Amino acid sequence: MRRSFIFVLSLLSISCSSQKTVYTTANAHSHNDYEQSSPFYMAWQKGFGSIEADIWLHKGQLTVGHDSAQLARNRTLDSLYLGPLAVCMKKNGGHVYADSNHSLQLMIDIKSDAILTLDKLVETLQQYSSLIHTSSLKIVISGSRPPAAQFTSYPSWIRFDGELRKEYQPQELEKIEMLSDNFARYSKWRGKGDLPEKERKLLQQQIDKAHALGKKVRFWNAPDMPESWKTFIDLGVDYINTDYIEGLSQFLGDLQ
Repeated sequence: MRRSFIFVLSLLSISCSSQKTVYTTANAHSHNDYEQSSPFYMAWQKGFGSIEADIWLHKGQLTVGHDSAQLARNRTLDSLYLGPLAVCMKKNGGHVYADSNHSLQLMIDIKSDAILTLDKLVETLQQYSSLIHTSSLKIVISGSRPPAAQFTSYPSWIRFDGELRKEYQPQELEKIEMLSDNFARYSKWRGKGDLPEKERKLLQQQIDKAHALGKKVRFWNAPDMPESWKTFIDLGVDYINTDYIEGLSQFLGDLQ
């Protein structure tokens, strides 16, 4: 009887360990979030785990926009993201979300000079003590970045988005929060039909490599529809990149 009981426990253990991660909106990344009808708040209300803002150092301030033509709108990082985040954290007792176990990654994609813009960002964030002294918010730098060898020279609350195809030194990896890449480097699949097996294997190898380093994975310039979302979940992609907040939220909700 004892041997049978141990055998059953072993089977349960194997079954539990083989179960895939349960995906929720904590695995959702709001790509170019500032283009949404309600920047920050729309993704935040859906409980997104990651929100992206592109910034430029323009006339001495951090302006949000995808390209230089959008700078005339004078939308600032403070007004669209940092200010609203500070309000949410005050309301939620020092946490981004009411659920203190739920965290947010604010990915800031630098479009102008890497070092000058990042220096300005650090200076700006230091004015928001609640944002840089909480475990519920991670500031992750993407886009134009300093050389990886300089990552460690930045404050502990500044993390970096690494490049999936690159190799990093151990001390550099400690400052890297996740690894991202252009999906088109690995596949021309646009979400219709099955992902070609050769391309699937290549993607899986890269994802497994990142996970072995303890890093999460995101692909940009990727298909953005239910068929592709399901495929990325099957592959174990940690953050699903989307421009469709409502659609992905519903899709992930239906998985529960």
